[in-house]
Amino acid sequence: MPAVPSRAIRFHRTGEPLAVLQEERIEIPDPPKNRVRVRVLATGLNPADWELCRGFLPGALPRGIGYDVAGIIDAVGDIDAAGVIDAAGVIDVVGDIDAAREEEASDSGGDAGQPASSRTERAGVGNRGGHAGTRNETAGVGAVVFGTADFIEQPSAGAADVALLNNWYRVPAGLDPVQAAALPMVVQTAAWTLETMRVEPGATLLVHGAGGMVGYAAVQIALRLGARVVATAGPTFAADLEQLGARVTPYGRGMPDRVRALTGGEDVDLVLDTPRPSPGTMPDLIALAGGDPRRVMTISNHEEARRLGARVNLDELRPGLTPPAKLLPEYASLAAEGAFHLPIARAYPLEQWRDAVALSLSGNPHGKVMLVPGREAAA
Repeated sequence: MPAVPSRAIRFHRTGEPLAVLQEERIEIPDPPKNRVRVRVLATGLNPADWELCRGFLPGALPRGIGYDVAGIIDAVGDIDAAGVIDAAGVIDVVGDIDAAREEEASDSGGDAGQPASSRTERAGVGNRGGHAGTRNETAGVGAVVFGTADFIEQPSAGAADVALLNNWYRVPAGLDPVQAAALPMVVQTAAWTLETMRVEPGATLLVHGAGGMVGYAAVQIALRLGARVVATAGPTFAADLEQLGARVTPYGRGMPDRVRALTGGEDVDLVLDTPRPSPGTMPDLIALAGGDPRRVMTISNHEEARRLGARVNLDELRPGLTPPAKLLPEYASLAAEGAFHLPIARAYPLEQWRDAVALSLSGNPHGKVMLVPGREAAA
């Protein structure tokens, strides 16, 4: 098939997202080897998109935003006969800034400004250990799929009418494509981090920052693993998290005492820290883990964690973790059954991309922010 026209949200220079992003009319080529081209139904926005705009993972410009995508396949590139291309690759999708921006900012009054180096570090997106492209054997032209945009090798990504995907899986019956497009980055980050922590049945896990999407997902995944989960969260999602099965307490002053009240005064076995870096919180989390910093892992507070001997998921994610080809279809199926859920803050038509970016950057999106080309925004 020939190249097809598309609107795309891209940047030609690095800087603050709303200053450098622009809507353009471009052409999306035929998919190269081990890629498919889709007509985009939904794209999820993530904090990592804004770090790319600010200069993380520098590469050829222009570049696009939007890693998480659902769409209808309209062309398929040449696919390796094996069907799976080095699924051992681990994509770093760390630093869910939303965790604190959605909840903790309103509870503790923290500001959103962070040094550029720490912003870049905590929102890393890359490819460690090789390419992770995957062919879904049954997903040909016309299939509704979800997966990840080829944002590194292509000059556009998922925030467009048309996108090229390097991982794709059929959207199961009963799952809205918008919900499917919310899954990849969040599920991979949460699941791979918990796997690295070796969360086991019966363990008591504290998820600090469960109001952000990685924390919200981690609560559900840990409960499925048989862990006892204590979560810190603001009021927006506290009731939802309790209904899922977590014991929930607010952020802020007195949090360690409230956590101990929920555990009967006992230490927790493990701590997963997901909010944006908030200096001074790591010692409290280490104390809750019996004073052992190796029982604490952060996806965001890298500098303080390393200084105090706690673990950073970015340092330990490795080939050999559950591959996306197993992980993402599993959680899509669970979502279709109502057994896994990520809240959607709002879905915007593509022409309202500036509003979507502003909401994501605002500090309080209260869920995933989505773009839905060709569809009206949710009321």
